[in-house]
Amino acid sequence: MPTKTELLAPAGSLAMMRTAFAFGANAVYAGQPRYSLRVRNNEFSTLDALKEGIDEAHAQQKAFYVVSNISPHNAKLKTYLDDMAPVVALKPDALIMADPGLIDMIRDRFPDVPVHLSVQANTVNWASVRFWGKMGIKRVILSRELSLDEVAEIRQQCPEMELEVFVHGALCIAYSGRCLLSGYFNHRDPNQGTCTNSCRWDYKLQPDATAETTPGLTGNTMPPMVIEESKRPGELMPIEEDEHGTYILNSRDLRAIEHVQKLIEIGVDSLKIEGRTKSPYYVARTCQAYRRAIDDALAGRAFNPQLLGELEGLANRGYTDGFYQRHHDSDTQNYLRGYSESGRSQYAGDVVWDAERNAVRIDVRNRFCVGDWVEVIHPNGNRIVQITALEGREREPVDVGRGVGHAVWVHGDSWSANDDGAFMARLVEAPSADMVAASSAATGPAPA
Repeated sequence: MPTKTELLAPAGSLAMMRTAFAFGANAVYAGQPRYSLRVRNNEFSTLDALKEGIDEAHAQQKAFYVVSNISPHNAKLKTYLDDMAPVVALKPDALIMADPGLIDMIRDRFPDVPVHLSVQANTVNWASVRFWGKMGIKRVILSRELSLDEVAEIRQQCPEMELEVFVHGALCIAYSGRCLLSGYFNHRDPNQGTCTNSCRWDYKLQPDATAETTPGLTGNTMPPMVIEESKRPGELMPIEEDEHGTYILNSRDLRAIEHVQKLIEIGVDSLKIEGRTKSPYYVARTCQAYRRAIDDALAGRAFNPQLLGELEGLANRGYTDGFYQRHHDSDTQNYLRGYSESGRSQYAGDVVWDAERNAVRIDVRNRFCVGDWVEVIHPNGNRIVQITALEGREREPVDVGRGVGHAVWVHGDSWSANDDGAFMARLVEAPSADMVAASSAATGPAPA
């Protein structure tokens, strides 16, 4: 069993980076909009922002990786090296890259800069990993389409190469994210960082009124099906299906926390969370859960299925563990059902200490009420408490935190200045006494 495994978190902003480090991440990845696959919700468009992030990370003995993983057309080759020179001068811990031409340019101009091979390069076998090692690549981020056994075989065949895998976040319907849907629909190329997530739009399924039967199916009397996107009425797109299913619609999100121990045993160096366009709350929740899973695995403790429920409170399209495991045993299936349902919660607000009022202020994100049970999520540990009273801005009693843009104050022995900077989530169902006790027992400093 390795003695250390990197937890790698997304950073679309400095706030996300700081939250990731506070909740247990060892490293973050961020990218300039022009050369990475995240243009929207990306605050690292300036050298000043990148410098601030890299300097802060290094001051905490953390790592900061710069993503440069587009598939560039000729026009971007002309400016690439000149644009990257000041970035390299900031001394990021590695560049995450996919295009062989750009990698070759970087290796020629900046031979000392570590390069990690992006998941966009679609690496699915040990021969490819070995090839990239010969090209000077330090780490390979493996494709999401691999099973645990395939990852293990790559580790056995390439013991000298650092390996990284995704364990949480959105899954693309295309192979390792190399999708064309957005470019087809509205000319915004996902491979240039401008994906509009066309796979997640609102599609309606209906029979094709112009056809009588589905071709090739003997005895079939049903017409073929078409889909219509809600904002494109009249544009009917036929669905083509093989023995495995239909691929044009949305995927569930990846949640592979129950496989953390196995991935560590295999010898994977870095476990990666997807989501540079998500919120600091998302980063806090995922980093905290996966940090605990990693620490439990390294300490020889059994997997805690309660972590599944903690992740259920995040906005998601339903969870899957992807391709890691083809067939699930009954214990894992029970984990996924029971603990996910009992631990559901909703992001309710940000906790700020108000010294003038000697009270905690909640900057509301989603509605909650007096009487609700909430989880206070802090780097020093979480706890479950009940909201017993709220005050408005004029210190008047209120019953509800109404939503985004509102603020309410809470008093009582359960709240203090130590809660400053925490996130608050409303539990969908009242917790059991065991859950409340377990949350209190779990508090403690976040690992470095």
